[in-house]
Amino acid sequence: MNEPTVRIQKVKKDTVKIRLIIFGALAVALMLCSIFAEHLCPYDPYLQDLSNAKAAPSAAHIFGTDAYGRDMLSRVIIGSRSSIYSTLLLVAVITVIGTAVGVVCGWNGKRIDTVLMRISDVFLAFPGLVFALAVAGVLGGGIQNAIIALVAISWPKYARIARSQTLAQKETPYIKAAKLSGSSTGKILVKHILPNIIGPILVTSMLDIGTMMMELAGLSFLGLGAKPPMAEWGSMMSDARSLLKTVPWVTFAPGLAIFVSVMIFNLLGDTIRDYADPRSRGR
Repeated sequence: MNEPTVRIQKVKKDTVKIRLIIFGALAVALMLCSIFAEHLCPYDPYLQDLSNAKAAPSAAHIFGTDAYGRDMLSRVIIGSRSSIYSTLLLVAVITVIGTAVGVVCGWNGKRIDTVLMRISDVFLAFPGLVFALAVAGVLGGGIQNAIIALVAISWPKYARIARSQTLAQKETPYIKAAKLSGSSTGKILVKHILPNIIGPILVTSMLDIGTMMMELAGLSFLGLGAKPPMAEWGSMMSDARSLLKTVPWVTFAPGLAIFVSVMIFNLLGDTIRDYADPRSRGR
């Protein structure tokens, strides 16, 4: 490998590391903001003051106030708790369920593989958000039911990835050696299979955070997610959509929060994918 190529690879490696630090720090800042949301709110996010309703953005109320006189900045901050934590919980659940299903299918094969993969085909045959709307509608709405609906449509992707990775690892020499040494199936799966397939799955889950946040906010916007008076970005946009022409800041504030959060998590996911690529780190 010639010197210019080595120099280019080093520059790419350093760039990816810098991006990882920056976007990782921003993502951590978002999560810390949601953890300490109650202490960061300048006003009570649920306190109504009709005498100050629909106030324009000012030094006292940076994002203005809504139709009930509630400070929009405080509601956006407190809404980060339900929006971000619900999304992280959703991604964690679908990652665990999908990975477990995929590993079982890839390891055991035969009938259980056929049955579970055909079930996943059924879920993948429908448009994701439409299917989620149907499930959430049947369950009756609410943030918990919205999470369940999105879990129901999202696990097959992870199952497919875990299954393909497990099938690839299953026939490797070190797995055969582990079997010959008398290791139990559970020990092989936990100590050998999972550590070697978890990389692509974690990258996929990081890339999915932004998508799941948008879909969860979409369900709330349509009335099938968080219910008032809970402050959640999607439901806040839904409640204020009739005021878009007269007091647009009431809608723009939670919309901006969704945009910034999704952008940060998407950029972090892209950076982690680049960092996991051996070509970006050199050989």
